[in-house]
Amino acid sequence: MTRTRNAAAAPAMPSAPAMPSALRLGLARGVLETKLFFREKDAVVFTFAFPIVLLVLFGAIFSGEIGGGITITQLYVAGFIGAGVLAAGFQNLGIGIAADRERGTLKRLAGTPMPRSAYFIGKVINVLIVAILETAALLAIGVAWYGIEPPREAARWAAFAWIFVLGVTASTLLGIAVSSVPRSAQSAAAVITLPSIVLQFISGVFIPIGQLPEWLTGIAAVFPLKWMCQGFRWVFLGDAGAALEPAGTYELDRVALVLGAWIIGGLVLCLTTFRWQRRGEG
Repeated sequence: MTRTRNAAAAPAMPSAPAMPSALRLGLARGVLETKLFFREKDAVVFTFAFPIVLLVLFGAIFSGEIGGGITITQLYVAGFIGAGVLAAGFQNLGIGIAADRERGTLKRLAGTPMPRSAYFIGKVINVLIVAILETAALLAIGVAWYGIEPPREAARWAAFAWIFVLGVTASTLLGIAVSSVPRSAQSAAAVITLPSIVLQFISGVFIPIGQLPEWLTGIAAVFPLKWMCQGFRWVFLGDAGAALEPAGTYELDRVALVLGAWIIGGLVLCLTTFRWQRRGEG
């Protein structure tokens, strides 16, 4: 009887605090990733200055109308917006994750109670912020200097939104997947930057897509950058620029189809190839 009374009088042990959700941790991780990104002044300057400097440089070298009242500099604006989205997700993210793996950051995070998905949510938030700021800067320059007119129809802004979201998503997933390719953080910049630059040359960023050999445009059509640039040209150049496209139309249905396919393919690659540790570990 005494033991029963003592057991009944004993205070209940406090329960362990509930673990924050993966989304909440991911949002916090996104804030941290963004702060870390902007603390790296050289990386910030290169990320934002590189496409802007190239746009201004190409705009100074090449000028004139190429048909339908469209100037070549207006083509460059739409192309560099697409290239900026690709760089924010594929290039910057791929190099950054490779560096995290080399430093052992991924291994340490994988050993914490934090859900692994929170790490990727944080990276996606960082990519989205960088892509939005870079797109806004390029569009502002295009409006101020190169005669780009912001769309007046809601349908074009809606198209811009879904092309941007699909493009950022595909680029981010491919950036996560390609981060496992470099053998070290030192080689990541070269391994990941080279295909990114090649894609820009064959996808209508530096050279109008209609002036490229057909076999090159066929290769470009396999990858997402060509379709992002094509969609952005419809948004910002309108129907007047359709004649400059190899197919004579912007093919928005194919833009959505290819970007959607790359999202699925990128997700499969992430799930099957991503490594939390360096080669030879674990």
